[in-house]
Amino acid sequence: MRAALGWSRRLLLLPRPARRCAACGKPPPGLGSPMAQYGTEQRGRFHSPDYRLYLKNSRGKYISPFHDIPLFAGPNEEKEIPAKKTKLSESEVVLNMIVEVPRWTNAKMEIATKEPLNPIKQDVKEGKLRYVANIFPHKGYIWNYGAFPQTWEDPHHKDDDTGCYGDNDPIDVCEIGSKVRSLGEVIQVKVLGLLGLIDEGESDWKIIAISVDDPESQKIHDIDDVRKFKPGYLEATVDWFRVYKVPDGKAENRFAFNGEFKDKAFALDIIKSTHEYWKALIHKKSDGGAIKCTNILVGTSPYCCNENDARAIVESNLPSEEKHSAAIEVDKWHFLGQ
Repeated sequence: MRAALGWSRRLLLLPRPARRCAACGKPPPGLGSPMAQYGTEQRGRFHSPDYRLYLKNSRGKYISPFHDIPLFAGPNEEKEIPAKKTKLSESEVVLNMIVEVPRWTNAKMEIATKEPLNPIKQDVKEGKLRYVANIFPHKGYIWNYGAFPQTWEDPHHKDDDTGCYGDNDPIDVCEIGSKVRSLGEVIQVKVLGLLGLIDEGESDWKIIAISVDDPESQKIHDIDDVRKFKPGYLEATVDWFRVYKVPDGKAENRFAFNGEFKDKAFALDIIKSTHEYWKALIHKKSDGGAIKCTNILVGTSPYCCNENDARAIVESNLPSEEKHSAAIEVDKWHFLGQ
């Protein structure tokens, strides 16, 4: 049985964004307000292999969403990280989440862990841009999907419960609030539980969370509350992850714990362990292989670079271009079992 984890609430609310997101047409988080903490800069053309979305902090400095955005949400986020440990209340922990895929969209966007500064890009497999299929009754991703910064599922660590090694990525988050978020948006969420996916033989944890600014967050505090106030959503989540690769000719995915969701305490313990693995990675105490740990804020890390180096990384990419549409087959619906 995993030990419960005690963390606290350090909440920072972001202003309403002011520009348009290429993925969903919504405004992404910008830098127009003095209260804004994170902004974005697009390079290349959306729906193309050269598209990159870089993140900036409130001072306009390019940062890594993987390494420079703290896991814990708080008012002093731009100080050197990782912060000192604090004994905090498990029930009130608030974490930062980076939105990689807005709800209802299909493009498989992800933090580019193997590129300097880790911009968000569209995954490519066998030379083709990746999109998730629409499988009845679902349309694209059924949550705002993303990742927790400063976490890493260590591929050298074999999990005691799943018997599988980590998938070499930040831990994934399914945000179940009512808003459709924006590509690259950084939102503050509270953890509700966890689904253990076994993806092609690797442990691939899926954290269930809700944004703290969602109207229902005041009454949803754990995984049982999701069942009560959003009936059918957890079952749809299991179904989605079970079959989403089937239209690509792959077998259905498997799950740890027979597809049962684990509670908040278990999920927070998993997050804590992946945060510790990230600390080892960023300080060169663990072998990350091709993963790029370039950052500008983790001053104790040997991978820390200066602002000019970060700017040169971004400027080496193509300038922003007009939005292009996805291939028409992305809108196809799949009815499995027929």
